Amino acid sequence: MDEAFENRRKQLDKEGKKLRFIATYDNGLCEVGLHEVEKGHPFYDLEGSNNIIMITTERYNEYPMVIKGYGAGASVTAAGVFSDIISIANIR
Repeated sequence: MDEAFENRRKQLDKEGKKLRFIATYDNGLCEVGLHEVEKGHPFYDLEGSNNIIMITTERYNEYPMVIKGYGAGASVTAAGVFSDIISIANIR
């Protein structure tokens, strides 16, 4: 990390916040960017290759639906690629 980014991260850590890349979709507009999240936010404790989705709708407005679970990670992705290679080899 460059110095400015590391300084920002340290300042946020003192404030009890973390940086997270978050994608949003609203009325046909998709945005992806780095956001500050506070302790208590569903994305705050996200670690490693875990994934999380928070869905806010008219029905789930006050309490959005949160889906959280393991992502693929390096070993699962590698196994999938290896399996695809074997499948391709067996086709020929």
